[in-house]
Amino acid sequence: MMSFVENTLPPSTSSTKNIKKTSWDHQAALETARILMEIKAINFRPEEPYTLTSGWKSPVYIDCRRIISFPRARSRLMDLASQKIGFHIGYESLDVIAGGETAGIPFAAWIAERLSLPMVYVRKKPKGFGRNAQIEGDILTHKRTLLVEDLATDGGSKVHFVNALRHAEAVVDHSFVLFYYDVFPGSRETLAEASITLHTLCTWHDVLEVCLTSSCFSKDTLTEIHNFLEQPCEWSARHGGVASLEEALAFKKNKDR
Repeated sequence: MMSFVENTLPPSTSSTKNIKKTSWDHQAALETARILMEIKAINFRPEEPYTLTSGWKSPVYIDCRRIISFPRARSRLMDLASQKIGFHIGYESLDVIAGGETAGIPFAAWIAERLSLPMVYVRKKPKGFGRNAQIEGDILTHKRTLLVEDLATDGGSKVHFVNALRHAEAVVDHSFVLFYYDVFPGSRETLAEASITLHTLCTWHDVLEVCLTSSCFSKDTLTEIHNFLEQPCEWSARHGGVASLEEALAFKKNKDR
């Protein structure tokens, strides 16, 4: 294991060739991290790792659903989200906000309200009765649509929802999440192959940066998180999780059967 060096962060892959990270983005990310920590949406458990939906083992876990119970925190986060969307996509470059079932629905509603845009939501699968609809709301034909979810790990669920929206003839080039793990292999590539640009407020790298300036967590805990961020596949494998993108895809496929 690598030793932890105070105020030294692992390299982040959060920037892409499509998005130039500004000083505003960095400050918004740190503010988001502080808010998430304040409402206890950020969880650290290196001694008993979490198992994520794709089979990765992780010493860190985020529960974005907690945001809905904190009106002042969620209002500020939705302000930041709306500003980020305006900066990087454009205020007049979208026609519809789409929320992914289920966690993305409330955030999509609040963002749509701030941007004065219509909203729809997309199910994980057609509901199986009535109209057998997978998308609820008005028709999307040729409408520029932003998919909103709470978080992203490997990008797989985003592609699933985007494909459903595109099947309804929506134009979907962008997805927004409040939080992106930004550690596991293949996530950016998965989204790029589907021609989706991911926008996010905060990553684990931002959380770790905030942790370095606080005394909330022990040095051992921060060291373990640092090790995870530098070598997530190796860390996961050492703790009984999947060790590659291929294993993660197979794990998720078997789970969905």
